[in-house]
Amino acid sequence: MINWDRVKELQEEIGAEDFGEVVELFLDEVEEVIVRLKTKPDLAMLEADLHFLKGSALNLGFQAFSLLCQAGEVAAASGKAETVDLTKILQSFGDSKTEFQDKLAAA
Repeated sequence: MINWDRVKELQEEIGAEDFGEVVELFLDEVEEVIVRLKTKPDLAMLEADLHFLKGSALNLGFQAFSLLCQAGEVAAASGKAETVDLTKILQSFGDSKTEFQDKLAAA
């Protein structure tokens, strides 16, 4: 679910002190889009929202979540936004976030 090699690489690139800030910023920005998708999804904006989420997820190693976002982005770009399984994408984010935070807290 999480690409821990990417997480380690990011920690080494930005340093342990700044890593926490990057994680917090990532989660804040992603949560804004997640809340919008949960409460008031806009199919006209879905491709852009999923593109943003995919890129953010890849940067922090949320591999499974990024793949679902990519598939949804492709569907939305093909005019099939209504077929995107937002529930699955949102669940994947929640699961990924939990695993990520639990492992970091245990480290």
